[in-house]
Amino acid sequence: MSEGITRDLIRSRLGQVKHDRFLFYLMGPYKSFNLNYVLDEEERRRIEIDDLPGPLRRLFRNKADIDAAQALLRRVQGELRADPGVNAFLAIDVDVAVDEVDAVTQSIEYARRSNATAFVVPFLGHNFGVGEEAGSVLERLAATHGERLIFVHEDSVTSAMIRSASVRWDLRVETYETEEELVAKLRRFAAGIMHRERRGDLTRPE
Repeated sequence: MSEGITRDLIRSRLGQVKHDRFLFYLMGPYKSFNLNYVLDEEERRRIEIDDLPGPLRRLFRNKADIDAAQALLRRVQGELRADPGVNAFLAIDVDVAVDEVDAVTQSIEYARRSNATAFVVPFLGHNFGVGEEAGSVLERLAATHGERLIFVHEDSVTSAMIRSASVRWDLRVETYETEEELVAKLRRFAAGIMHRERRGDLTRPE
């Protein structure tokens, strides 16, 4: 059913905004990293949290707040829908069942149909599955949609996947320290794509 994922389908699942034909797909983790993923209870008890560096200490104090990553994406989505008024969306907004189209294929099709796509990677995001999806999107679309893709990660995030993305696919990679800076960079990216579409440098997706 992947051929059924069209721009019209995506727009029909979203609310009205000023630039409703400008689809901005936001990819990122929906769960924050939680040490239950990698450490058992006995291992966690043996660690002196207060002796850890600040970034690692944040991991231990995030046990209950596992939905923070999705909340970040929702706030960013809301900011972009308000100003500049683009049709920012998450995959779950389109509500295509994964038993009909698997999650990776959905992400590829959402990115293919969108005017812009951002991979947002916060420090506390549980990014294992997102990295696989991002890699699949880049493998399929970097050659044809590379100018419409951006990877934005919190400055404390480092990974081989991020380093290889900028080299292997010539992907635009940005960092951010605050949520306000993240939103500002995504606004500038969207504005740049819109400007190039209006000048005819980029063909508007149909």
